[in-house]
Amino acid sequence: MAGGAGRKGAPVTRATDTVLKGLDALRPWLEDLYKDLHTHPELGFQEHRTAAKAAESLRSDGFEVTEGIGGTGLIGVLRGDGGDGPTVMLRADMDGLPVAEATGLPYASTATAEAADGKTVPVMHACGHDVHVSTMLAFARLMAGAREAWRGTLVVLLQPSEENGAGADAMVADGLVDRSPRPDVVLAQHVLPYPAGYVGIRPGSFLAAADSTKVTLYGRGAHGSMPQNAVDPVVMAAMTVVRLQTVVSRELAAATPAVLTVGAITAGTGPNIIPDRAELQLNVRTYDEETRTAVHEAVERIVRAEATASGATRDPEFEPLSAFPPTVNDEAPTRTVAAAFTEHFGEQAHTIEAQPASEDMSRIPEAFGVPFTYWGIGGTDPATYEKAAAAGRLTSDVPVNHSPHFAPAVEPTLDTGVRALTAAALAWLA
Repeated sequence: MAGGAGRKGAPVTRATDTVLKGLDALRPWLEDLYKDLHTHPELGFQEHRTAAKAAESLRSDGFEVTEGIGGTGLIGVLRGDGGDGPTVMLRADMDGLPVAEATGLPYASTATAEAADGKTVPVMHACGHDVHVSTMLAFARLMAGAREAWRGTLVVLLQPSEENGAGADAMVADGLVDRSPRPDVVLAQHVLPYPAGYVGIRPGSFLAAADSTKVTLYGRGAHGSMPQNAVDPVVMAAMTVVRLQTVVSRELAAATPAVLTVGAITAGTGPNIIPDRAELQLNVRTYDEETRTAVHEAVERIVRAEATASGATRDPEFEPLSAFPPTVNDEAPTRTVAAAFTEHFGEQAHTIEAQPASEDMSRIPEAFGVPFTYWGIGGTDPATYEKAAAAGRLTSDVPVNHSPHFAPAVEPTLDTGVRALTAAALAWLA
């Protein structure tokens, strides 16, 4: 069954039902684990507590565990009792975000941590990685308790530092390919602000590439009363930001999706001092390499032209901050998982829209040279979602990932995540 070809029909359904028989009894443990992880988030490459809990859980369930891959990353390997078969890898990310939680939940995070720049920041699981870890460990426990129902090899991978786009590359650079069985397919999921119980997958482009860059513009400082002696980088930055808004609206076809955001502007120290430089931090999201290249070329052209028009004292500088690859689901495994979801979830299974968010997960199957597929599960309380949709207020009333108010409904979000992982994996392993 290598190359992403999964099994279908009654064997998969029977195996899925067998594995999931233990979910009701496991649910209190799962919910406690999720709340514990939510209360104790950790920044990228600092996930020591989370990784230790994951390793302990996997070892107790009989997995062979290898820790410390790419820092805090780890894998667990388990073989089914049904004989030889494919190797399926499932990945979950572990890191939280530097966000101060405002959910008001009784298990809300009050954690802080030292960021890479040495500053103390609040930390929150504002992107649902606590859902990913807890559902993965529950799935692993259920699979370990029903090894007679499946064959082949299961590899569970816990990845650090997805939010910085560095964790997958760190695991690969630290020898992941040599330290893990080679999978036939890699699978992953992410909680999104759809109604809890929703499961969505799509072939082809799913998540956007995301490239962040710091641009430094150079002027000449002077007293605020003597602007004629200055080359004002604040004005230069302002004109650049305005002009950059035309890249998507005037240089791309209307049907070509892309997002260009200037998320930070830094310049000056006081109201009466014209500084000598300004910094912009911008982010570009695209779905294909042609558009990606075109937008980056337009950004550089506009920045350089505005600097020249302003009489900049030096050429602008461009410093890459992070780069996420596009997530493009392979056709064959996506069809296999979609069929398994339709069989298991019925009307809850959907074809999801392409998402402008980004991920580094695809670096892992790329390193192994194997296909992958990635899907979304809903996390919003269904009643809240339905009320907001009926009022036309989804964008304002439903907190999205990275919001300080992001709070997945515990159930049915956790159940759905466990069931989705199980149905997907057993499409190969049943």
